[in-house]
Formats: sequence, C-alpha cells, structure tokens
Amino acid sequence: MQDDIDQALSRRLRGEREARGWSLAGLARHSGVSKAMLSRIERGECSPTASLLGRLSAAFGLTMSEIFRPPGAAEGQVARRAAQPSWRDPATGFVRRSLTPPGGSLTPLELVLGELPPGAAITYPAASYVFTDDHQIVVLEGELTFREGAATTVLAAGDCLRLGAPAACEYANRGAVPCRYVVAVLRRARGP
Repeated sequence: MQDDIDQALSRRLRGEREARGWSLAGLARHSGVSKAMLSRIERGECSPTASLLGRLSAAFGLTMSEIFRPPGAAEGQVARRAAQPSWRDPATGFVRRSLTPPGGSLTPLELVLGELPPGAAITYPAASYVFTDDHQIVVLEGELTFREGAATTVLAAGDCLRLGAPAACEYANRGAVPCRYVVAVLRRARGP
C-alpha cells in the first residue's frame, strides 16, 4: 500500500513539474531540493520526507493536501476512513492522513490527521504557509512542541493553536507516547 502511495506521489510531483514547464534543474532552483534527489523521487526510487514535501509544495504553490489529492478526484461529501489518503514519512515515521472529502472545489478547508512518534520532529519552510489564510492545530493525544519562527508553544491534548504570519515551523514530539493532532488549513482563494 505504501509503495502504491509513493508511486502515485512520484507521478503527481512529476506532473506538477511538467505542467509548469520546469526541468528538474528548474524545480531544484524553486524548491532548494537537489536535482539528484528530485530525479530519484520522480523515478520512484525513494520516498520524499515530510520536510522535503513542504519545500516542494511551497515551490508549486500548493498545500500538502493538494499534492496528495489524486488529479481529477471526484467531488464528494463523505471521506470514508478506508479511502482517506495516508502516507508515512520514511525518515521520522510521521503518518499523515487527509481527512477532507475528495474534490476540493466545494471548500478551501482542509483537515489532516497527523501522528508523530516519540522523539520525532519535522520542519517546514515559511514558504509552505504563504498560500493559507488560516492554519490551526488541535492536539488529540500526547504532547506537541510546536516552533513557529522564534516562538515555541507546548500543546497538550485538547489545546488548539492558530498560526501567525508565515514562518519556518517545526512539529516535535518530545514525549514518550505518540502525538496525534488535527491540522485545519484554510487555503487562500486563488485568482481566475
């Protein structure tokens, strides 16, 4: 199952690059990811990390959920658990599951369930947040240490944090048990 997800992700990333008319070198310039790594990802030889996907989503001007959404996904009002795209970061064991029903044209709201193993941390560049109007995190279980720029906030179960202006961020689980949280992202409206 993970191999299928990785192959679909490889095709999606290559398709986004080609749709923009970018070479691998061009995408490397836009994302800060090496051409060699991009080539390996597009050939399906390795799975990108969450941090690397954050840099690619920023380069493409897409949210992470948009990168994981299959092109041409049919609109729907229900996202059954078995059909929710799930992906595991090969470097940290972080699991990301898209909760929002398929399609996306009905609402710019995206919901994502994250599970961060004990001792794991993932970072995202500020550029991966510039196309959102609102971004909130609700911790369901465990404890999340969230760094936004120079500010660090420790969130326990039930706590909710609204992110501020785009800044480099880190999600870290300093505890002994997995941290489960929901991220709600409101995508900025796109022009015609």
